[in-house]
Amino acid sequence: MEEADKIHKNLPNQEFDYFKIGKILISRWYWIALSVIVCMLVAETYLWYTPETFATSATMKFEEKKSDISDLVNVMNSDKGPSKTQSEIFVLQNAALIRNAIKDLDYQISFYVEGRVRTREIYPKKPLTIKLLKFDSLNFYNQLITYKPIDARTYSLSYQDNGSLVKNVFTYNNPINIGPTTFSISYPGEINKNAVLLFKFNTPDDFVGRAKGGLQVNELIKNSNIISLQETDSNPQFAADVLNAIMNEYLKSDRVHKQQSATRIIHYIDQTLDTITNKVKQSETAIGDFKKSSQIMDVASSAQAAVNKANAIELQRDALKMQLNSIQVFKRQLINEKDNISLNYSVEGASQQLMSTLITNLNALYAQRNSLLKIYISTASQIADINRQIAQIKTDIMANVNLATTSTQKKIDDLNAQLEQVNQKIASFPDAERQLVSLNRDFEINEKVYNFLSEKDLDAQISRSSILPGATIIEQAQANFGPVSPNVQEIHRTGIVMGLLIGIGMIVLIRVLNPYIYDKETIESLTTTPIIGVIRKFPQKLDENSSEILVLSQPKSIFAESVRSVRTNLSFLAAEKLQKVICVTSEVAGEGKSFVAVNLASTLALIDKKIILIAADLRRSKLHKTFHVPNDVGLSNFLANQNTIDEIIIPTNQSNLDFIPSGPVPPNPSELLHTDRMTYLIDVLKRTYDIVMIDTAPVGLVSDSIPLIRSSDINVFVIRSGKSKFYAATIPQRVSHEYQLSNSVIVLNAFEEDLLHSRFYTTKFSGDSHGGGYYYSDYVGYESSGYYIDSDKKKWWDIRGWFK
Repeated sequence: MEEADKIHKNLPNQEFDYFKIGKILISRWYWIALSVIVCMLVAETYLWYTPETFATSATMKFEEKKSDISDLVNVMNSDKGPSKTQSEIFVLQNAALIRNAIKDLDYQISFYVEGRVRTREIYPKKPLTIKLLKFDSLNFYNQLITYKPIDARTYSLSYQDNGSLVKNVFTYNNPINIGPTTFSISYPGEINKNAVLLFKFNTPDDFVGRAKGGLQVNELIKNSNIISLQETDSNPQFAADVLNAIMNEYLKSDRVHKQQSATRIIHYIDQTLDTITNKVKQSETAIGDFKKSSQIMDVASSAQAAVNKANAIELQRDALKMQLNSIQVFKRQLINEKDNISLNYSVEGASQQLMSTLITNLNALYAQRNSLLKIYISTASQIADINRQIAQIKTDIMANVNLATTSTQKKIDDLNAQLEQVNQKIASFPDAERQLVSLNRDFEINEKVYNFLSEKDLDAQISRSSILPGATIIEQAQANFGPVSPNVQEIHRTGIVMGLLIGIGMIVLIRVLNPYIYDKETIESLTTTPIIGVIRKFPQKLDENSSEILVLSQPKSIFAESVRSVRTNLSFLAAEKLQKVICVTSEVAGEGKSFVAVNLASTLALIDKKIILIAADLRRSKLHKTFHVPNDVGLSNFLANQNTIDEIIIPTNQSNLDFIPSGPVPPNPSELLHTDRMTYLIDVLKRTYDIVMIDTAPVGLVSDSIPLIRSSDINVFVIRSGKSKFYAATIPQRVSHEYQLSNSVIVLNAFEEDLLHSRFYTTKFSGDSHGGGYYYSDYVGYESSGYYIDSDKKKWWDIRGWFK
């Protein structure tokens, strides 16, 4: 643990490079551009297939004519019931009201035109005159019918019948039967013969869901009596027409609702008048008959005064009885009615206003409950709360009704007592006179009741005709032909942003999922083992066996120059030793250790250094193929005491460079490399050669190379860009720590600038950092300098070259 902390402290400082982030994004600009193009195509496709939606709005104001008593009642019940505005909003959204509103529109036949993508309604246009001859709203043909003109006399209709397409030719103005529906089509005049129209038959119920789904009603200002109505639909004219129809239907239904009380009173009075009229006629006939039979034409003045007083008392009593009867009718209505009640009797003073206010609140709660029942079940808490409020208001109304009943009955009892006294006085008159008085009395009472009821009927008629709706339309709905959705600019903007995010997200995702080392900054962030050079990737394809020594065949390439840079830095390692043993290894096979060893040996031989290259990978060496020599005799033969040193050394075509092949694969390669003969071989070769370069087996796979690494003067650990994983960079330091080595260095092989995977940190070496003692370049940006034979090759997507 302490060693790990020490290693971490010795890592070089790395600073965040913002400019490099921009370079990383620019390196894959075509990913981002492609993502933006794809997202824009998706956005355009969405716009193409999504129908436009239009919205129109209107404004209504609810009238608020309240007395002081009604205000007091509202304050007392402020926590028990909804405001009038909220209640009326529920009413405006009621399906029954919307259905009645649609009946005011021309709804029976809808016309459409068929486009390449979707079918579009052309309301309010009626390109055809269709007359319905037989139409049952409960049983009719409700699918689309396609109309296509043929000539001035005939046309064709196409429609579905039991799942199959039917196409027939018909004559104008003749009846057509499709299912249970019969209709005729009149000749429309000049029309394009290639035109195709579609139409269908409707009922108001077909539009209820459409109109209700697009209707939004809200308070314009919170707790105010002004509301805003908005209708959203794919047809702007339909949206305006249905919204105006809904408002007009609301005003009409509200007026009818308010007229219900007066209508019931008029109905009651008319029924009573019919009865009283008969009684008046009967009284007239009885008086005439009595006068003829008794020869009495009139009564005394004292008797007449008593009769007049009795008539007045009976008139008052009968009026109170009618009021008591009305109270009983209202009481039964209050108990039995579930949706709406109205006051059909009158009381004097503040009680009338109080009852009217309570009934208005009760009806509002009924309307709200009916609306909520379409959303919630009857046992829901919202419904239960409203039921409690309804029960409370009913209790208050019933208390007022009982009070009015008691008061009226008391007045009737008082009048009965007064009438009893007058009747006793009339009983003392002579028989004939008394009978005439009785007949006159009945007639006058019936006549006065008739006159009284006629006046009340006229008052009720006037009252009903003067009732106005409880709301006013402030602003009518107008068709708005500017679509509210889809928002073209917003969708385009979203497409661009999504394209950028997806493109950048792809870059980030690939970087996050990348397990490989691509640049020297990544190595420097993982280990303190110094890097002595970066060998560039050869731009052309190599053969499998690396049969060509590229540093010799392409001496002016960036690759050759990068190898020479590694050669220069090697000369500073173990400088005190005249003969050096250099061991080249890697973590796994395929990272280019043999390739690096061959090219390093070749460059060292070019500066008059006598070099021998040993293929010490006894398991699967391929170096003999590079030099085009057989592998029949080699290192394994010497270690097995089968051949001498001179017999296994093979001169190469390059001066100052000799080669020892690995030889046949032995059964015990690790044991052979651990023998004293290997140590003896190296000691003998050091007497003859300046540098003994050993190509060993991968240290991450087998332990064959460990004895060679421990005995070498310099250990070169090869990491291949895009091939070696992050763990590979930590192996040299771990091996050095385990075997107490101080001569391990790293070479980054096959490096090719790929900003996508490059680290966005820049290494800042301090004076005592391990990497600070070696200068090397990754040659990024120098490809176009003109110094190298492969400097003129550019990638098609590299936009940096477009501005040069």
